[in-house]
Amino acid sequence: MCIGKSMKGFLDEGEKYYLNRLKHYMNFKVEVLPDIKQAKHLSEPEIKKKEGELFLSKLSGSDTVILLDERGKQHSSIEFSEYLQGFMNRGVKHLVFIVGGPYGFSDALYSRGNGQISLSKMTFSHQMIRLFFVEQTYRAMTILKGEPYHHA
Repeated sequence: MCIGKSMKGFLDEGEKYYLNRLKHYMNFKVEVLPDIKQAKHLSEPEIKKKEGELFLSKLSGSDTVILLDERGKQHSSIEFSEYLQGFMNRGVKHLVFIVGGPYGFSDALYSRGNGQISLSKMTFSHQMIRLFFVEQTYRAMTILKGEPYHHA
């Protein structure tokens, strides 16, 4: 789940490419929530609060929620595949990864989250993170299936 449409066609194209490949392994959906209206008139804390409320309104109580956050744990691709396998082994029915807006997450969303991961120590736009995350999820599935996409 993420906030705001990507304004870059090349990122959308890459995301669609990996989403199409992922459907052979799992039910994977990207839900894009609308940008906050009149955000230019709001402070950063107000934007985070409104985005948090929007995310929270879309979650169910049984969802396992992982925030893609710069303070989260970093994994190699193999470690990430093992991380996902752990959720599958535990029978998690609905795993929701959230990519926040440019200012991060509200305190309420941090409280609701079940964990945090980081894709890098570097900072990327939230639109780029979406593409990177979908590709890494595809890579993780090929690792778990022993397929040659990932070359360690």
